Amino acid sequence: MKSRDMNHDWIATARTLSEALPFMQRYAGAVVVVKFGGNAMGDEDAMAEFARDIVLMRQVGINPVVVHGGGPMINDMLTKLGIKSEFVRGKRVTDKATVEVVEMVLTGLVNKRIVQAIMDEGGRAVGLSGKDDDLMVCEADDPELGFVGRPVEMNPQVLRDLFKAGIIPVVAPVATGMQPNETFNVNGDTAAGAIAGALQADRLLLLTDVSGVKDASGNVMTAMTPEEVSAMIEDGTIAGGMIPKTETALKAIEEGVRAVVILDGRVPNACLLELFTEHGAGSLIRPKR
Repeated sequence: MKSRDMNHDWIATARTLSEALPFMQRYAGAVVVVKFGGNAMGDEDAMAEFARDIVLMRQVGINPVVVHGGGPMINDMLTKLGIKSEFVRGKRVTDKATVEVVEMVLTGLVNKRIVQAIMDEGGRAVGLSGKDDDLMVCEADDPELGFVGRPVEMNPQVLRDLFKAGIIPVVAPVATGMQPNETFNVNGDTAAGAIAGALQADRLLLLTDVSGVKDASGNVMTAMTPEEVSAMIEDGTIAGGMIPKTETALKAIEEGVRAVVILDGRVPNACLLELFTEHGAGSLIRPKR
């Protein structure tokens, strides 16, 4: 009986791979930008699973770019160093001391941990930040917030060079400024959207800790147009932390990204479900055809 069950499992696995073939062909050569963050970053098993999915994407011919956050790790380090955080309208005021810690944590601890996870799963990855090769140049988003940046110039050639070499870029959302020796902290979703737009990506996947964009009744919207998203923001259906994510999605689509998906990163193999199955995962936002 046990042998029969195992045989059934292998048959199911083979069928799944066969059904995924058209989707693999569809995305061959495509650029997919993935914003990684949330609870998965603090869980070793979840990190390994995410890394395995990214390596598989690269293996079947997709060009993935991982853009990550690291808020909890930044908070921990600021606490250890005795640096107090001040917030304005829910956003952290980033002074010079704080931005130095942000750069240290994001480009060092967090970035290299993701790179190592991808390498452990058999992939090739290089960690970099928005500062490298002037990938992302920013100006201050709001003077009250200090060194919190808004991308104003993108130079993605370094990412294309890595694609040609079969290497997965892992990008920390730290950027250079218009003035010498300026460093800016950039919201991870904002950075991912800007990179996706600069690359004219086929997909931008924003991994979150919720199941997607919900309508007024609390049901997840599986497919939406930019016009519908704007209307839901206007009438208050989309609120709180979902507003910046959907605004990032709208801007990315305006800049040429084919579609954006807001999906639950806690779901096992969320990226693969979205790309390689008919059903997909989360909320797909794209222009009406």
